[in-house]
Formats: sequence, structure tokens, C-alpha cells
Amino acid sequence: MKFTPENIRNIIILGHQSSGKTTLSEALAYTSGLISVKGEVEKKNTISDYSDQEKEKLSSFSLSLIPTVYKNHKLNFIDLPGNDDFVGEILSVIRMVKGAILVIDAEKGIQVGTIKHWQMLKKRNIPTIIFLNKMDKENADFSVLLEEIQNKLGKTAVPFSYPIGHQEHFDGFVNVVDLKARRYDGKQCVDDVIYEDKKLKVFELHNRICEAVAETSESLLEKFFGGEALTHEEIHEGLRTGVLNGELTPVLVGCATKNIGLHTLLDMCIDYLPKPSDLNPYTAIDANQKEILKKTDENEPFSAYVIKTIVDVYAGVISVLKVNSGKLSVGDEVYCPQTQKTDKISTLFYLCGKTQKPTNEVYAGDIVATTKLSGVLTSMTLCDPKAILTYRKTNYPTAVLFKAITPKNKADEDKLSSVLQRLQLEDPCLEVKRNTETKQLLLGGVGVSHLDYVIQKMKSTYKVDVTVDSPKVVYRESIKKSYEADGRYIKQSGGSGYYGVVRMRFEPGEGNQFKEDVFGGAVPKNYFPAVEKGFTEACEKGLLAGFPVINIQATLLDGKYHPVDSNELAFKMAAILAFKEAYMHCEPTLLEPIYRVTIHSTNEFIGDILSDINTRRAKVISMNEIEYQNQEIVVLVPEAEILDYANVLKALTQGSGFFNRVYEGYEEVPAFLQPKIIAENKLN
Repeated sequence: MKFTPENIRNIIILGHQSSGKTTLSEALAYTSGLISVKGEVEKKNTISDYSDQEKEKLSSFSLSLIPTVYKNHKLNFIDLPGNDDFVGEILSVIRMVKGAILVIDAEKGIQVGTIKHWQMLKKRNIPTIIFLNKMDKENADFSVLLEEIQNKLGKTAVPFSYPIGHQEHFDGFVNVVDLKARRYDGKQCVDDVIYEDKKLKVFELHNRICEAVAETSESLLEKFFGGEALTHEEIHEGLRTGVLNGELTPVLVGCATKNIGLHTLLDMCIDYLPKPSDLNPYTAIDANQKEILKKTDENEPFSAYVIKTIVDVYAGVISVLKVNSGKLSVGDEVYCPQTQKTDKISTLFYLCGKTQKPTNEVYAGDIVATTKLSGVLTSMTLCDPKAILTYRKTNYPTAVLFKAITPKNKADEDKLSSVLQRLQLEDPCLEVKRNTETKQLLLGGVGVSHLDYVIQKMKSTYKVDVTVDSPKVVYRESIKKSYEADGRYIKQSGGSGYYGVVRMRFEPGEGNQFKEDVFGGAVPKNYFPAVEKGFTEACEKGLLAGFPVINIQATLLDGKYHPVDSNELAFKMAAILAFKEAYMHCEPTLLEPIYRVTIHSTNEFIGDILSDINTRRAKVISMNEIEYQNQEIVVLVPEAEILDYANVLKALTQGSGFFNRVYEGYEEVPAFLQPKIIAENKLN
């Protein structure tokens, strides 16, 4: 059937790691009829966790699409990782969806990831349903959970259901909105009566919902306080309005492993979560560089946003698109403003986990995949060549943890480069760079789990095994004092020889600069470039520990030449000798790279973070309180002190803190640290 914005829902599934997101996704697929046999994470046969690494670790590392059809609606569920190291997967898609399910482990309550994901959703005004999973566990207490949700996530949370049974006896719930009970009989959910001992609480909650609904409209408010009962239609319409406006957040209880609450959750996704055409239109930039608003309308010119790039061993590069406007058919031509290339769509298919289901066309609001787009990457835009526009690219976190990698098998050295390119196509948060000074190939990621996943994928998918080492800090040398010295390079043994004599002054400066201050013809002008070349070459390796020398000014003051034996090589070598003669008299010192680090954390951990930062020779630049009781701390800190900071910050903040880093410049290493660094790096 044809799916348009009216009967499509795009829904991300978020939650703390191990809260049951993948199990819920699988249960929704089973309940909606997408699959006939429900997989289990422990059995490694779920739709979402299909990669070797996910099966091995029993955890999600990348987003997975599960498109289901339920009651003539297409529900595109997107199962997302709970591990913060894979936040890039969330950022890739969260801008392009308008509904969410936040999964909470009822036994463990609200965890760090729960709050983090909630804040991401609220910041983007995404209507959300809270699903209290694992209500059959021993420590699951609905009243305590509801109070915790309202205290930590806000008063907008409203219970749409009330549990029947407790712990292992939990077998259903009362739909507080419709005043209907549903119970799981071991095979399926069936209608039941509301037990007498539940009625008082259920009607109390129902009354709270009616009051919340009444507050969405003046006429309903007047009717409610006038003692007149709201109709079923008025309640549902008021709830939908409240959810879309962010005034209400439905709370539903259930158990994904026992299929409890899933029919109701599917119904709620249709009834209360927005259509792609609801809420605000998307902001884009047109061909004239003017900002425009793009509605999700199938009658508009085609435009789409690439939410995911997958490198498939057999299919090649797969681009997953969220179609924002118009329609897309096989055979259509699409334009990418970032690559400035036009491609013809040769194939379209829906992804369900790793399974591909072909289709001929897709309409605004839907999510589809295609292949063979030239140079198109995640976060890029596709559009009608006759109606060019560009959607803003996603800002991904910078790599903060680097490891040096070397292939264990020398035969894999050439293969490694192409493998890393493929991995970077899939992962915008992955950084690869070669340090020419240390001869190390560096792999950078968001955290330990992120890098471990990438390295394991290299081994299992591409058969490239690597050794991992710590990156070396690239120091610099400089001088603090001025000194003059002579350089003499004279070799005469019959025939043409070498004759070059210079006197030079070396002093601290801005960058490396060469000047001449020669009077008369002591050194002919045609040899000045050779002297400068000698100075530049000498700066490549300082005499303290062999690091490049920066921020030094050299001035040619005087010299001598021979009309026959002088040449460029002689004067270049003379400059090098002058440099070496003067260098240790200029109070040479070591410089270290400094990074501007921006740390984000909740207020409760700020004291521990500042205490730790002070031990890392950091300078605090600013501290600002931002949304949701979070602090942003900006510090300048030496690179040597933050090589392991990704791990440390997670430990200090119980996994909630994160940071970005940007290179700032070089500063002098404290004197007491220099001897050790020099000893470790001194050239033989």
C-alpha cells in the first residue's frame, strides 16, 4: 500500500544501556506481524543486533531500522545504541524524526543514560512515550518509579496504565485512558475486568488524565470543572494535543520478553506520536543561500537527508535516506549539493535490520535506502536538480581518545588504508591520521568502547588484525635567550673545494624567521637563500631531544667567502654549524601541545571534575551553567595529561560526562618535567 505522511510514524527507541531497547524492538516486530518467530538478544538472532560484534557483546553499536505495518500505518522504529560512545548514531537521526520511545528498566529505575537521552529529546521538542520495561522483575515498584520519573524527568509524565500483578506475577495492566484491563495469559494478551482493589487507584489516575486533557483547551477546562464528563473522543484528542505540544508524556508499563503492553504501545504510537507532517517544518538553505522552511509534503519537489551510510561487503555503499519532501522513484535523478553531482537512482529498498525489501517508490516522511551514489556520505542532502536546497549537516563529537595501530601482518599494510576509509564512510565520529614525526598511524574515537568496536570490526569483517599502542606526544623545542655564533665549513684539498663562513644571531621570535643584516659584500646576496635553507634544516631536529625547533629568529650578521671555493652547499652547512654552536647557549627548552577542552557534566560531579583537572596542569578558562542543570567547563590542558581522559571522565561522572577537544597551541613544559621527557626521547 502507499504510505504518505498521514500514515507514517518515525520513532526512535532510546534508553540506558541494557534497558531492553533491542528486545522491545523485536517484540514490536513480532506483535505487529513483521516476524513470526521472536528473536532474543541472548540467542543472537534479533533483527537489530545482526553484526558479529553486536552478537558477541550482546549490545547494540549502530542504529537499526525496523519498519512495521500495523493497522494500515507504517511505523519506522529505529533501535539506537545506549552506550554513549556511539552517540553519533543518535545524532545522525534525531534531527529527522518527530517521535520517540524512552525505555526505562523498571528494576533499575532512572539511570544516567535515561536522563541524558531525555534531555536530548526535550532539547529538540520530540514527543515521547516512556515505556517502563521489565515490570516483572523483583525490585520493580510502579509507585516509586512514577515518583522518580516526575522528580527527575519532569511533571509532564502522566501514567496511561496501571500494572496488574507484581514481580513475577506481573501479567498485565489497566489502560487508564480507556479504563480497560489487559492481561497476558501465557500466549497472548486478553481483555480482563478491572479488579476491585485496583479501581480506586485507576479512577484516580483517570481523573488526573482528564484534568490534564482539560488544561489543553478552555472549553474542555470549563466542561471538566463544571462536573461534566469528557467524551472518549475529547480525551483522546486532548491527549494527542498535549503530547504533541510537550505538555504530556505518556507512561506505559509492560514487559517486552512477555509481550505485555505492546499492542497498547503500538496503538499509542499511532494515536499520540506525530506524523512526519506534524510540528515544525525543516529548515534548509536554497540555491540563493536563503533560509527556507520545508514542509513534509509529497506534492513538493523531492528532498532527502542521509541519516546513515553502510558499507556492505556485497552491495557496496548503502545510503539510508529520510525523505523530507516529494517522492522518489527508481530511475529518478537526484542532486547532491555537497558533491555537486547528479546521480540516477538505480534501486530503492527498505532496510529491516540487514534484510533488504525492494520498492519502486517512496513518499515524503518515509525512510528508504539506495546504493551507488557518488561520494554521498552521512549528513549530506539529496534533492531535485531543479529545486536545489541543502539541509544543515549534523555536528558530531570530535575524537577524544587516540590509539596507535600497526597491522600484525605486513601483508595487510596496503589493505589497512582502504579498510580505514570504509570504516570512516560509516562512522563520522571516527578519525584517522598519520603522524609523520612519530611514524604512528592514529585511530581516534569517542571512547574505549568505540575504538574496541572498530578494531574488532576490522578483524572480523575485513580480516585485518592490528596491534594497539599509546600515541606519542609530539613535543617541540625552542629557545629563551639570544646568542651569536660562527659557523665555518671549509674543505680545500686541491681543485674545487668548499668555503663558507657565517656569523649569525639566534633569538626567540614569532614562528621561525630568517633575516640578514650584512654590510658590504662579506657574504654575497646569492648565498643568502643557502644560509636560510641551512637554518631551516637545522630547525628540523633540536639538540635537546631531537624535536623540531619553533619560534626562533635567525639573523645573518657577517661572514666570508672565497671567489673559487664558495658555493651554496658550503654556506648551507656553515649555517647549520652556527646553529649547533649557538643552540645550547640560548637556554633551549621543551614545548608541549595544549588543547582547549570543553567538558559537559551535571552539577553533582563538577567538584570531582575540577579536583581531577587541577592534577592535570589545566587552566580553567570558563564555567557556565547550561540547560537541565548541566555545566560546561572550558580548560586549557597539555595533551600529555588527557591521553586517557575519556576513561577518567566516565568514571568520575558515572558515564554521564563527555568532552570535546581542539588544538590550541604550544606552551613551555615545566622545568621539573623536562629531564624525564628528554631522557625518554633523546636521540642516540
